[in-house]
Amino acid sequence: MAPNLLVLGGTTEATALCCVLAAQGVRGTVSFAGRVARPVRQPLPQRVGGFGGVDGLVAFLRSEKITHVVDATHPFAAQMSFNAVEACARTDIPLTALTRAPWCSVVGDSWTHVRDIPEAVATLHGPPERVMLAIGRMHLADFAPNPQHFYLLRLVDPPQEPPPFPDHHVLVDRGPFDSDSDLALMREHRISRVVSKNSGGTGAYAKIAAARRLAVPVIMIDRPPVPRRLEVHSPEAVLHWLHHGVTDLGV
Repeated sequence: MAPNLLVLGGTTEATALCCVLAAQGVRGTVSFAGRVARPVRQPLPQRVGGFGGVDGLVAFLRSEKITHVVDATHPFAAQMSFNAVEACARTDIPLTALTRAPWCSVVGDSWTHVRDIPEAVATLHGPPERVMLAIGRMHLADFAPNPQHFYLLRLVDPPQEPPPFPDHHVLVDRGPFDSDSDLALMREHRISRVVSKNSGGTGAYAKIAAARRLAVPVIMIDRPPVPRRLEVHSPEAVLHWLHHGVTDLGV
């Protein structure tokens, strides 16, 4: 029986995987959560929107006769990762995660690690600063208790509602970004603090490199816990898993 994959996408890694799968003639569908209005076009058929929890995902896997699932979602999409593990366990469908390593601080970085969004908000309680808030649009309202700051917001899509900050600037743009451009951007807006999720990868690292060059401190939001599952780190490794299987568990 030929494989029929479901790729849970939304990352640059997912796009790279879909290109490899299409080139190899592997049948599959890539799914997006729908949080971005204009997802990057994929070389595989795509669907947009949630599944309706674990039960909905189980129903989809069965109705579409999915044989393998690849979780290539964002490292902060923990609920989707938990749902995928549970749904695949119920249906006895092999699952692997295509992951990327988290960022690690190096010489010159000034990071404050926080566990989650509420702790990042609490860290900003204090005198006015000029903050690059690089967390996406879903959690902007969480930072409303700190209206004393200027916020630079770089978003993939224009906000549907005005951001809840008296003083802010919205820049609509899609990565990958480069450190020289982010350096100029942070200088232009006189940024004194960066708030970032530890997304890992290369596409969004430019702001971290720029902050280092400017000696700007970073509030780094650590990744949420994810379930124990098989993990691979390249599209080629996904192909190997698909055709030969892997036995090492990542966390």
